[in-house]
Parts: sequence; structure tokens; C-alpha cells
Amino acid sequence: MKLRSILGALVIMSLPAMPVLAENLTPEEIKKLVDEAVEKRLQEHERREGAMDRHEGSAAPAAEPGIGSLPEVGKERRSGQQAPLSFSSSGSGRLIYAKPFVSFPKAIVGGYFDIQYRAHRNSVLESGRPGGTTNGFDQQRFVPFIYADITEHLKFASEIEIEHAIRATNDVEISLEFAHVDYLINEKVNLRGGIVLIPLGKFNLLHDSPLNDLTDRPIVSRLIIPSTMSETGAGLYGTFYPGRTGKLDYEVYFTTGPCGYNNDGEPRITETGGTKETRQRKCGSADGLDINNGKAVSGRLAFSPILGVEVAGSGYFGNQSATSYNPLSIFAVDWTIQKGPFELIGEAAWAHARGNSRAITGSTFGGFSPGSLLTGVNTLNPLGLPPERMQGFYIQGNYHFMPSFLTRLSPKRFGEGSTFTAVIRYDRVNLNLANKGENGGELEQISFGLNYRPVEDAVIKMSYQYMPKSLNPNNDQRIHDSAFVISAATYF
Repeated sequence: MKLRSILGALVIMSLPAMPVLAENLTPEEIKKLVDEAVEKRLQEHERREGAMDRHEGSAAPAAEPGIGSLPEVGKERRSGQQAPLSFSSSGSGRLIYAKPFVSFPKAIVGGYFDIQYRAHRNSVLESGRPGGTTNGFDQQRFVPFIYADITEHLKFASEIEIEHAIRATNDVEISLEFAHVDYLINEKVNLRGGIVLIPLGKFNLLHDSPLNDLTDRPIVSRLIIPSTMSETGAGLYGTFYPGRTGKLDYEVYFTTGPCGYNNDGEPRITETGGTKETRQRKCGSADGLDINNGKAVSGRLAFSPILGVEVAGSGYFGNQSATSYNPLSIFAVDWTIQKGPFELIGEAAWAHARGNSRAITGSTFGGFSPGSLLTGVNTLNPLGLPPERMQGFYIQGNYHFMPSFLTRLSPKRFGEGSTFTAVIRYDRVNLNLANKGENGGELEQISFGLNYRPVEDAVIKMSYQYMPKSLNPNNDQRIHDSAFVISAATYF
């Protein structure tokens, strides 16, 4: 304060030396001029003081990691002159606080959570009692995020998925949904390595519960594209801008291959579960490594000609057998069209599990010799064969609105940022195109939903599902079903 007063006096004393300027200035303009000049001088003084401090500090010896009082993690930053932690550092139990993230906190923790209640006409919900139940609560997902900026060009991102965590059974799933480090080169080319989300369709990349306007994920995105699908590997991603309004996004990765067979040679792709058991997280390898020497290649190319419109194609290809060449290939297209409050989104996918209907080399289950047809295996029809080809799609329309009378009634609850969304979605898949019998692999569902978002990051959803072709997982029987579902989800 004293320094500011001295500088102000000096500036005022200098005004008479500029008579022409002083005569043309009002008192308010003179005060503004004085304030600006003082602020400028103060900034110059602070820069000189900072430079002197840095110069003096550079001569002081660097503190050894793990020495001194313990820092208050997340609030207190260690000295910029702190020596880097290394194996030669000393400090006993203090060394855990000498790690780089304590010296300069960069990590951000967040995530999302959802809970649901569903009531079905049939006893299709799995439970501890024989035959299942018709209704129940499920806290399906609790998903913490950890993101960090290591440097300007080095980023880290991760997501830990905890499903059905209240259950003390094998149904509890705790896994890394993704965890990777990105090295940013420029907008067109960037490097990524770790556990990556496979860019197969758009839903697999944007599957968070608070993002989606219906509680259940599309059937095609659960059974043909097994969302969430993530594998260990590395690749590239980036964006180009063709034309004045166009945008072209791409991702391509080289990852661990699918695991399409059990150790005894039994196929893991089935008429009831589709491809979801081929993901790396479901493999029999205890350490999560490849079950074979094959790798997979995946990629997605998305084109947006104008804002609000995007069309994309994506693909996945990898060998799924440890003893033979039996590749799994999946191709998908997705689209997004947005115009004002209306949205039309969807996805279609085709999968081919080559040779899935025949016993592979080294097969020991069921007495099937290599190359023989696996009649009645993993199929609802005892005379059918395991699926080799499957296809499916969903198409969804959304309409966002906010009744004006609610805004007038309670502007805090229904004001800016709040919205209602009316939703209709049609799902259809066939998990065994070769099986044309009565008990084929067809599933069909029509969903009508209404949800309320108090803010964009939180949502309360209600929906009615009509399922003329469904599956009871408790007895693997095709049924006609319907359900009412209510849920809530939020980012945090």
C-alpha cells in the first residue's frame, strides 16, 4: 500500500511537466491515467522482485525428497527447487509424499453414478431364487474418472467401472474401462497408448449413463458391438477440416485380439450372448494377456458436413482362436442428425465369426472332432449351429422441450439449463442369421421414454419397453415381455 501511494504521488507530480495533456484532461480522466500508470509500475516492480528471488534461489542447494515437514496433499505445493524423486533418495516413510503429483497437483477426479428400478411382466430378472423375479432395484454403475495434464502435450485419462457393487458374488465387476496416455502432436495426428475404447460405432465411445436419454443401452450396442468394448493397445487419432464447414475425425488402433474360445475349444460367441464374451476383460487369461498371438485392428472415420450432422463408418478385425485362423470381423455405421430441439440418432452393425459353427483344432469338449459341425452348441434350437453371422440396428428420435408454465412456476428448478426430453427407440437384432427356426436369435424392442434434466449433467428417466421378441436369461427361452423402468444418473 505504501509503495502504491509513493508511485501515485510521483505520477501526479509529473503531470505539470505535460501542460498540454493536463489542460485537456478532466479530473476523472486524470485519476484513470494515474491508476493505470501506478498499476504498470507495480507490475514492473513485481517482475524485478521475482527475477531477483529466482536468481537468489538458484544458488541455494535443492532440498532432498522426503525431508522437512509433511505437505498438505492437494493444497500445499512443494518447492519448485525440490530435487526429483529417484531411487537414491532418502527419507524413510516420508518418501510417499515426495512423488511428483504432490509437488504439483494436476489430477482431476470425477465420474458418474446411476441407479434404476424396473418392473417386468415376466420373471426375467436374475436373482438368488430359482426362476428369477419380476421387479427390483439395481445400482448398476459407479464409475470414477481420473484425468491429468502431465505436460502441455502429455495427457492421462482413466475410468474405473464398478458394476453391481453391493453384490458379494461373481456378478460384481471392477475393471479399468479405459486408462491411457495421450501425446498431442497437432490436431491432425495424436498418439494414444493403454487400455483404449475401441472406436466401433459411436455408442461405445459415448456410453455414459448421464449422456443417454434411455436407461438401457441399445441391444445392438450390447450384443453385436459389446459395449463397453476396450482393449490394450496403441494408435492414432485426429481431426481434419475439408471444405469450409466440413469436419473429418478418425481413430485407428492396434490392440489385443478377441478371445472367441474357451480353453477346451468351446465357442464364446453364442445365440443368446452375441459377441460380449469375446472382450479382453472376459478372457480366461488371469493376467489379461493375449490368449493367442493374434492382434486386432479397429478404426472409425466420421464425417460432419455441417454442424449437427455426422455420419461414420467403423470396423474391427482380429483372430479369436489360439490354434487356428478364425477371425472375428465387425462393421458398423452410425449417424447423428440434430435440428433445433429434434435429434435422430442410430447405429447398425454386422458381425462375422468365421468358423464359429465348427470345432477348431485342439478342441476337446463334447467329443467333437476338429472341423465337425457343432450341432446344438450355444444355440436355442437343438438342431441349430452356433452363430457365424449376426446383424442389428437401432434408430432413436429425441425431442427436447421445456413448458413455459413450469419455468414461471419455479424458475430455479425449470430455468436455464433444465430440459425435458421425449424419446422413442426401435431396436432389432438377429444373433444367428443361419438359424431360421422358431427359436432363432431375433430380439425386438420398442421403447417410449420421458426424462427430466435439472442440469445437463444429471437426468431422471422413465420409460416403457414393449418387447415382442425377448429372452428370459434364467431359462434361455424366447418370450413376449414388457417393462417399466425408472432411473437416475449424474456426473459428479
